[in-house]
Amino acid sequence: METEIETIRVSEPREVLAYIPHRLGFRPRDSVVLVSLRPPRGRLGLIMRMDLQDVVDHERGPQLARSAIATMDRDGARRIICVLYSDGTDPRGRTSPLHDAAHHVREAAGGPFGDVEVLVSTPTGYLDLDCDDERCCPRGGRPLRDLESTQVGAHMVLAGSTVAGSREDLVRIGRADDQLRRSVGRVRRRWEVRGAQARLAGPDAVSRWRLDSVRAWRAAVARVDGTGTARAAPWGRLEAGLADRRVRDAVLVALVPGTGDLAERCVVGAMPAPADDAAMAAALRLIMDGDEGVEPPRELGALHARTLEAVVAHGRAGHQAPALTLLGMLSWWEGDGARAQILLERALEHDPGYRLGRMVQDLLRAAVPPGWARRTAA
Repeated sequence: METEIETIRVSEPREVLAYIPHRLGFRPRDSVVLVSLRPPRGRLGLIMRMDLQDVVDHERGPQLARSAIATMDRDGARRIICVLYSDGTDPRGRTSPLHDAAHHVREAAGGPFGDVEVLVSTPTGYLDLDCDDERCCPRGGRPLRDLESTQVGAHMVLAGSTVAGSREDLVRIGRADDQLRRSVGRVRRRWEVRGAQARLAGPDAVSRWRLDSVRAWRAAVARVDGTGTARAAPWGRLEAGLADRRVRDAVLVALVPGTGDLAERCVVGAMPAPADDAAMAAALRLIMDGDEGVEPPRELGALHARTLEAVVAHGRAGHQAPALTLLGMLSWWEGDGARAQILLERALEHDPGYRLGRMVQDLLRAAVPPGWARRTAA
């Protein structure tokens, strides 16, 4: 989503509350959300979501809050707003664990930001955690329907923004027909056998197998785009090919616009040629680097995402770490951290030791945005 709200009137907390679900893409539950407000005039900056139970924890909570506040400081925040999402009806009682979460955030933010306003959103209403005035914050909070009439909410709806009902709803990848998946499985197994035979035959055979696997990626993209002419579905060959690190890295390079046939060149030979290796590094800098990073074209990114989702849908259940990791990295590059986190969690469920998945998940946990977003913030 490319909509951007230039300035939010932070004197009205409901404007912030109305915007957060659109920015995250889903309605938070049992969460702590920090909002960075930059100069001038409270321009909205970084938004971070954390699990409420982690921030409440007396051991992990203070450390997590300090890390989040440090990230807000690097984002150029002048002020911080904290929103606690709870399934309770009215959490203002002093025994509520929300007060522990608020204390950890305020303690971490006291140095760089001073006092932090803490809002609470429940399934039925919203309120200020510190407000005891029934006229301002009645029991149960102000009704959530008030948020539907905000300037921000109206702007986002008119811009076509939609909000998923939950974090899990952000990523729904269906399964292909059972008979079709069995057919794809047979192709995958044959392609895996061919790859093993190629390794016994020597480097040239391996290069041909990898090159044909990259061509399967091109065929898959064309099939999803509706421009493909190949009669045989490429899903089995592509799934088997992605298990090879060189093929996976080639597909990663192919996600970057303007790389031409670099994906094909970088799988030929025992090692990429020096010029191709340098070109691969340059392509990755367009994703990662804060000085050279570019924002991914939305239409092309959506096409690549649908293609990778099709690999997962047609592939072997529980063995989709490569495709899910590439999907997660693509979402992170697009700035959709919530979706990226879910995809990477699923990838690491399939293969807990998958290194690329762990690397991108570490970027998310450290709240490191993609290169283009860091350059924009700077």
